[in-house]
Amino acid sequence: MTDVPPAREPTREPTRAPILELSDAELRFGERVVWHHLTLDVQPGEFIAVLGPNGTGKTSLLRALLGQHRLRAGSIRVNGHAPRTGDGDLGYIPQQRGMDRDTPMRGRDLVRMGIDGHRWGLGRLKREERDRVEELIDAVGAREYADSPVGLLSGGEQQRLRVAQALVGQPRILLCDEPLLSLDMHHQRRVAALIDEMRRTRDTAVVFVTHEINPILPYVDRVLYLAGGHHLVGPPREVMTSESLSQLYRSRIEVVDVGGRLVIVGGDDHPHHPSADDSVEDSRVLPGRGAL
Repeated sequence: MTDVPPAREPTREPTRAPILELSDAELRFGERVVWHHLTLDVQPGEFIAVLGPNGTGKTSLLRALLGQHRLRAGSIRVNGHAPRTGDGDLGYIPQQRGMDRDTPMRGRDLVRMGIDGHRWGLGRLKREERDRVEELIDAVGAREYADSPVGLLSGGEQQRLRVAQALVGQPRILLCDEPLLSLDMHHQRRVAALIDEMRRTRDTAVVFVTHEINPILPYVDRVLYLAGGHHLVGPPREVMTSESLSQLYRSRIEVVDVGGRLVIVGGDDHPHHPSADDSVEDSRVLPGRGAL
C-alpha cells in the first residue's frame, strides 16, 4: 500500500445484487423533513461519498443504516434484512470525539474491540485475529502508541485507532462519519488508501460522509449530495457541477476551481438548520483536484 496513490478512475464490476438498498426513503424529525424519496442501491465493493451542508441528514443517514433512526416512509435493507443495532455486517467509524483521560484501555485494546467488543471482558483471540490487530495497527501508523492509554492520546491518534477498530472485523459494509477530520494530510491519504484497499480486496461497500473530498476523490464511484430535503446521486463529474447543484438547491450555484479547490458559491437563499446529528462546521468549500 502506498501512502499517496495516484488519482485514477474507479473501476466497477457489472451490476450485482445490492448490499444496501434504500427505496423511496423518508426521514423526519418532528415536522421537519430531513430527506425524502431517497432511492439508492449500493453494490458490494462500491465507494459512495455523501456530501452536503450541515443539517441535511448525512450523519442521520448512517444512523438509519445502523438501526438508530426509523424511517417515516419507504424502506432500508442492509445485506438483505432490515437495519438492526449490533449488526456484524457493519463497520462504523464515528466522528472524532475525545476519550476520558482515565479510560483503562490501551490503544491495541481499542482496536481489538472491533473483534470481541460485543463480549463481556477481553478474552483470548485466535492467532489470525491477533495478527489482524497488529497488521491494522501498522497500517494506520499507530505502532508507536499501541500500548499507551487511549485517554492520553491526541484526537488524531485516537481516530487512527478507531479506523483500525472498524476494519479489523472485516465488515461487509463500512460506514464512515467524517473519519479524516482530525488527521493531518499524510494520514488522511494513508487512511483513505487503506479503506480503498479493503473494499477492493474484500468487496466491502463504503458509505463515506465527508466535508473533505480531496483525499477520497480517486476512489469514489458515486456521490450522494444532500441539500434542502432533496438529493442528487451520480458520478462525481456529473454531480459536482454548477448546473447540477443549481438544480438541486433551486438557486444559482457556482462550482469554481480556485487553485485546485472546488468552492461552492451561492445557495444562501435556502439556509440549512444544523442538528445534533450534523455538528461539523459547514464551510461550503469542497477541496478537490480540479479534475471533476
